[in-house]
Amino acid sequence: MDKSTKPIIKHITDFLDYCEIEKGLSDNTQKNYGRYLSKFTYWLKMSNKENIKPHELSSDDIWNYRLFLARHVDQHNKVLSKITQNYYLIALRALLTYFADKDIISLPADKIQLPKDAKREKTVKFLNLDQIEKLLLAPNPEDTTGLRDRAILESLFSTGLRIAELVALNREQFKNLENKQDLELSIIGKGKHPRAVYFSERALLWVKKYLKTRDDDDKALFIHYRAREASEGRLTPRSMQRIVKKYATLANVPYFTTPHTLRHSMATDLLNQGVDLRIIQEFLGHRNISTTQIYTHVTNKKLRDVHRKYHSGKNLKE
Repeated sequence: MDKSTKPIIKHITDFLDYCEIEKGLSDNTQKNYGRYLSKFTYWLKMSNKENIKPHELSSDDIWNYRLFLARHVDQHNKVLSKITQNYYLIALRALLTYFADKDIISLPADKIQLPKDAKREKTVKFLNLDQIEKLLLAPNPEDTTGLRDRAILESLFSTGLRIAELVALNREQFKNLENKQDLELSIIGKGKHPRAVYFSERALLWVKKYLKTRDDDDKALFIHYRAREASEGRLTPRSMQRIVKKYATLANVPYFTTPHTLRHSMATDLLNQGVDLRIIQEFLGHRNISTTQIYTHVTNKKLRDVHRKYHSGKNLKE
């Protein structure tokens, strides 16, 4: 193990390269690490510690950074949630792990403990089937844009795709659909892990209708219809978020609705239908079953109602 003469701030670019080359992390994960570590960089500069070396970082520094995160107020006068604070700390912990992997003396990563109550804040927000129906019916399929948007909404709910995964789909993956009622598609998901996703008969029907309106050479499955300045008209994740928000407002479904809400809703519906959690894990592409277990809370009320109805002991003599 060696003491680095380079400040921590100047190691961050090397760390992000390491995430890509050696750890094989997705572009989004790398961008998130870079964004979260920029907050640490800001704190170091604010604390006149921009030249601090890895081996000079102390437990007191970590504590003071945590205080900074806990007391930080954004432009809307809101404090960071425990979950958001976690993300910043996880990124810093990953940086310390990198130092250890590169034999650079630094504070051990396990010195950064995550708040124990942070997970309690995390609740899954999903739509029930009535709300899903309202959302899916909100676009006007007689309009070219509305038809595209209907195909997007149907695809999100049917497949449980992450927004980046849906945006990345190409038309060539949907060749020869004429005689197909549903579709199994192989994708490369988060962390560059392959998995199969499934377009239901209903979802595939709308994708087929949408593709029949396409007379361009763009390779992307879902494109925008604005005047194109770039060579490709592929919708961006931000554009797709705006599309979902637009129809959530029109359908008068909860304000929190995003593309990821449809992923949560798909998983919740499967769980309520009695599908095994391990199968749902495969559908969603979770590497760890503990990630999928966040959905089990939705069955708690259902289980309680079943217990009350069928196992209350009401027919036993008192």
